[in-house]
Amino acid sequence: MRQQAWHVLPWLDVAKALDVHPAKGLNLKEVRNRLQEVGKNVLAVKKGTHPVFLFLGQFKDFMVLVLLAATVVSGLLGEIADAITILAILMINAILGFVQEFRAERSMESLRSLTAPEARVLREGMEQRIPAADVVPGDIVLLETGDRIPADLRWIQAVNIQVEESALTGESHPVGKSIFPLQEELTPMADRKNMGYMGTSIVNGRGAGVVVATGMETEMGVIADMIQNVENEETPLQKRLAELGKWLVLISFLVCTAVVVTGVLRGEDFYKMFFTGVSLAVAAIPEGLPAIVTVALAVGVQRMVKRQAIIRKLPAVETLGCATVICSDKTGTLTQNEMTVRLIYSDGRKITVSGEGYDPKGEFQGANPEKERDPLNVGLKIAALCNNSILTKKGVQVAGLFRSKGKDAPWGIEGDPTEGAILVAAAKAGIWREVLERKQERIGELPFDSDRKRMSVVYQTKQGRKAYVKGAPDMVLRLCQNELTGHGVVELSPERKKNIMRANDDMARHALRVLAVAEKPLSDSEPLDENVEHGLTFVGLLGMIDPPRASAVKAIKVCRQAGIKPVMITGDHRLTAEAVAHELGIIRGSSGGVITGAELEQTSDRNLSERIMDISVFARVTPKDKLRIVRAYKKRGQVVAMTGDGVNDAPAVKEADIGVAMGKTGTDVTKEASSMVLGDDNFATIVAAVEEGRGIYDNIRKFIRYLLSCNLGEVLTMFLATLVGLPLPLLPIQILWVNLVTDGLPAMALGVDGAEPGIMNRPPRVPGESIFARGLARKIAVRGTFIGLGTLFVFVVALFMGVNMLGARTMAFTTLVFSQLFHVFDCRSEERSIFEVGLFSNLYLVGAVMVSTIMQLCVIYLEPLQAIFKTAPLVSWQWILILCVAGGPSVLIGLARFIKLSWQGKVVIAKG
Repeated sequence: MRQQAWHVLPWLDVAKALDVHPAKGLNLKEVRNRLQEVGKNVLAVKKGTHPVFLFLGQFKDFMVLVLLAATVVSGLLGEIADAITILAILMINAILGFVQEFRAERSMESLRSLTAPEARVLREGMEQRIPAADVVPGDIVLLETGDRIPADLRWIQAVNIQVEESALTGESHPVGKSIFPLQEELTPMADRKNMGYMGTSIVNGRGAGVVVATGMETEMGVIADMIQNVENEETPLQKRLAELGKWLVLISFLVCTAVVVTGVLRGEDFYKMFFTGVSLAVAAIPEGLPAIVTVALAVGVQRMVKRQAIIRKLPAVETLGCATVICSDKTGTLTQNEMTVRLIYSDGRKITVSGEGYDPKGEFQGANPEKERDPLNVGLKIAALCNNSILTKKGVQVAGLFRSKGKDAPWGIEGDPTEGAILVAAAKAGIWREVLERKQERIGELPFDSDRKRMSVVYQTKQGRKAYVKGAPDMVLRLCQNELTGHGVVELSPERKKNIMRANDDMARHALRVLAVAEKPLSDSEPLDENVEHGLTFVGLLGMIDPPRASAVKAIKVCRQAGIKPVMITGDHRLTAEAVAHELGIIRGSSGGVITGAELEQTSDRNLSERIMDISVFARVTPKDKLRIVRAYKKRGQVVAMTGDGVNDAPAVKEADIGVAMGKTGTDVTKEASSMVLGDDNFATIVAAVEEGRGIYDNIRKFIRYLLSCNLGEVLTMFLATLVGLPLPLLPIQILWVNLVTDGLPAMALGVDGAEPGIMNRPPRVPGESIFARGLARKIAVRGTFIGLGTLFVFVVALFMGVNMLGARTMAFTTLVFSQLFHVFDCRSEERSIFEVGLFSNLYLVGAVMVSTIMQLCVIYLEPLQAIFKTAPLVSWQWILILCVAGGPSVLIGLARFIKLSWQGKVVIAKG
């Protein structure tokens, strides 16, 4: 039954196909048979992983297993503090990973919460209330305002029914329903006016429908299936770090084995060399790396909270930093989600409505308040009176001059957004319904419905009764005989009608939603029925739109500077989407790059993948389309961010490299499927997250550069010493101390460094690039070699100068520590020197280096620690040698860049 295009069939044919009598419903025997055949009307959920196994699964990573081994070794060496630190790091990471995966499994629970608990059905000619799970195909479901639709159905009765479908289709306004068949089989879901869908709500009217699909066969079920079948992929950062961990472990094992073997062959004690090798291995493996990554991401999370973004999964910040495509919904994210009157056509004139709507004299853009029959004035009065919305301030209905409250006053609208928009337009001209109604009283109303496409009200005025009408221009215009002009009422000639429709078409081409307003004087004896709408006098057209956010326009410019492709994916019509995209700057130049859901349906996956980079706007799309779009971009090697708010967005949000849910309008389903939630539903916040993500990734590269340079220096110091036959320059406990002092606080402080200037003026990094790309491996190798050779140089000089072994090892030990503490300042930028970055622009780092320096001095000068770490006090000449060797490379590199930039006239010295 699922494959049948029910919307193109007359409802009697649908009832016949499902073998049900519309007035009686199914009998109990048929219900039992169908329930047995198709099953319960529930969303099936795949069995999830038990929480215990979900937690244990966090320890299966190769790097984690090696760090567990390092924990055991540290414990055996008596380094209990190291062992506890590593174990704490692993537990924190495991808990974070467990929480993220456990939350992901809750997305289906949120989806199931949207289904109706009960349903009112017609069975055996009697109305019954049953559990929604027992609804079967063919059931006649009765619905009214406030009900939630329990299954997919074809409407067979619809009395002023309006359905809130935004969570499913993305349609921002309630949709009017009818019982008439549609012509096109490929009609998008949002345009199927004769269909109702599971999980959507009735906001107005009443009706009945015959159930055509239940459970997983419903549109909601299709989404549930897509959510559960989207595979969770590792983020680029996770992939790079996993690869890095394996290589580090392998290299460290080989080098440390070589040190042990070389030492033993030279006659060193095996037990001593074994523990030296193990200590070196523990130092060489950057066990602090996962913790520092976690800290860097956590800091990014805190920064993002201040910028209205709530990160649900830590790697999301970094992943967004390498995003190459941002797919965003239109309404509320790129636009203000507030219908606004932009243009008014009256008496042959087009009047643009500004944000304020009036000039300093209080006159509304061409209207003359003193002239009672000014067409623009009359049109706005009709708009205010033929209206059931109200303007509020802090929830209180108000009436007064709009200007007097100030443009930033917290106004609100209660009621239909479209009616609210024209009410605001009238208020901007000082026309308030509450004021007008002091002189006239509403005595009748013909409400809007989807068939009539118009609304009329009748007021009793001092001059007699008057009918005011607003509605679709084509429907209203065909009922008009006259037109109000500045010279009075004139006959509506065919030529004038053409001019009005030409203006209407032009406004529609600019994506404006157009309403016509008209009026008619009535006799007191005239009945208040649809006849009052005949022989109207046309007054004007009001064109409105949900305008783009100013912040979104700026954010899209930043996107383009940053090499990111902004894409609009919306349920709105093509013209609306295209016009808004032009205003936002998503489309520039010709109107190419726009495709509709119907066109997408006719496009193969291969063809879509080939064209995808040329498309910037997807209009009138379905949930399945959104998933295809995300997959097509990913197939082209793009890192995709996808925003969403409705249930229909959840599969695509989950499929994307980073899913972004709306905090204000988003459903729980989408939030659970997402990696990040926007507190302000603003596209600009996504771009801020991109900037933050790039900064975080830079910080990760900074401390990888720092840690590996330092660890390479330690390994080279020991390896080269054993290779050339020198005594061991460092003892095992000294190696572990270096690891503790330099790999802890200074590395952590790098993780909170601010983003470099111009970070959004460079293109995204290639998604598959190595973390050592762009010369990082060379920087690590060069500086690590300097640290190792410098430490050995000081050790050899000390021995040559007659310093005893205790003193020589203390000098080598201290040189190694201070070489790393100097180097941490170089690691703050890959391009700029320490003089350009500023020594004090990261006070956390300055504090961390001071603490590490004090710790090292304590080891050298406090007698109890001297005995433990086998050190001796140093004198002045020894300190001069150590500081020159340790800090020399940083100073020389900085001076060389300073001289180079001075010649180019580009030198910049940071104030800090």
